[in-house]
Amino acid sequence: MAKGKADRFDGYGVELFIDDDGDWLAHLVELPNVSAFGPTLDKALDELAVAWELVKESYREDRQAIPIAPAKRQYSGQFNVRIDRRVHRALVIEAERAGLSLNALVGQKLAKAVNE
Repeated sequence: MAKGKADRFDGYGVELFIDDDGDWLAHLVELPNVSAFGPTLDKALDELAVAWELVKESYREDRQAIPIAPAKRQYSGQFNVRIDRRVHRALVIEAERAGLSLNALVGQKLAKAVNE
């Protein structure tokens, strides 16, 4: 069954640009090496769809898993990160002064940074 236009890139975001010659460049945001050109927006998107299908075919031929778009993945809300011990100490002090857990403080700081 043919995919509709809305899901032909399997959840990957698409960025579009017009070059100096007036041609369109389309690429997958999370996989910028998957790109295509076209004289019109629709042609660039059609060519990008062809490029994406060829990339997936290459993954299948190599018996590799086709990457899943971040928007379609499941997340636990947990990850580990190593930081300098001085930064760790400063964060703990800041969290205690704010009456927050370290996780809550770091979560707030990350959310703010992502939304800026």
